[in-house]
Amino acid sequence: MSNTTITAITMPKWGLSMVEGKVIEWLVEENADVAVGDEILDIETEKIANTFEALDGGVLRRKVAEADQTLPIGALLGVLAEPDTADADIDAFIEDFQASYVPPEIVEGEEAAISYEWADIDDYKIRYLRMGEGDRNIVLVHGFGGDLDRWLFTQGPLSASANVYALDLPGHGQSTKTVGDGSVAAMASIVTKFMDHIGVEHAHLIGHSLGGAVAIQTAIADPDKVDALSLIATAGIGTEINGTYINGFVEAESRREIKPLLQQLVGDPSLINRNLIDDILKYKRLDGVTEALRTIASEFLDGDRQTVDLRHHLASVSIPVRVIWGSADQIIPAGHADNLPDNVSVKVIEGFGHLVHVEAASEVNKLLQG
Repeated sequence: MSNTTITAITMPKWGLSMVEGKVIEWLVEENADVAVGDEILDIETEKIANTFEALDGGVLRRKVAEADQTLPIGALLGVLAEPDTADADIDAFIEDFQASYVPPEIVEGEEAAISYEWADIDDYKIRYLRMGEGDRNIVLVHGFGGDLDRWLFTQGPLSASANVYALDLPGHGQSTKTVGDGSVAAMASIVTKFMDHIGVEHAHLIGHSLGGAVAIQTAIADPDKVDALSLIATAGIGTEINGTYINGFVEAESRREIKPLLQQLVGDPSLINRNLIDDILKYKRLDGVTEALRTIASEFLDGDRQTVDLRHHLASVSIPVRVIWGSADQIIPAGHADNLPDNVSVKVIEGFGHLVHVEAASEVNKLLQG
């Protein structure tokens, strides 16, 4: 094979639990120029469908994976190379890759047992996941009805240069389902005590939706704990909210009820796949979940209005504050990002919904790392 640059496009690993992905469709044709960040194919995982963006630039000389094909992480999807690279060299590269590729060995249950940790805080057992090494600490706070797995496209990339912790708030994920009064202030107190438990004196807090309000409240109550705030489609800085969605999510018991609700979270409804719906229903059917969600919702919601107003506090904080929103958010209007104090950096990303950090993961991660 001649001395030319040939680059493999391989099945990504999105989140800790991903072991394989299904190719939905290619978005570029062979011999097309590909730049870093270009959307090149849609992939469905056990959690959610998403678009894979190019990690390298070049010409897409060969599609190896076909639509509807399910492949393990690291498997060859396609090949990038220079236009003048000989077909024989491409063939040899593919042959060598396939001959040496060994799918990762997955032992059922082993990953979860090793990776997830637990913190006993007051009367709560809090599940969390730590990834990465670095001089900085980041704590990820999910939104209403979510869990730490909602950060599957965020935690890994950020962990390249920081210690990144994601936790399940009380009433969510695998944490204790009792929630006390369920208030934003009470959950902020849990975040502070969680940081104390894991030995993190201060951190960059990244919060999504209700988790954004929790992050703001944490900075208000314990300012020395917070180095920076990144607020994604955050609650707590405006009045309007889609109360029909919140209450519908609390009470939904079937696939027929939950699917159209979850589709409101994204700009592209096709991203909501069967496995994600199954995961949400499995969580919703746990003892104590409905009561916990009702309690939490009652503390920050009155019909289609939020009852927690933290907007005026943003002007007084002395730390960097970034607000990120999807313009097509159907849960909390992106207009809440308008006219924020001058110390707040704002980015509204066109065409994406409430889960903008999932739909536009690459762009959001760059902002969070900036």
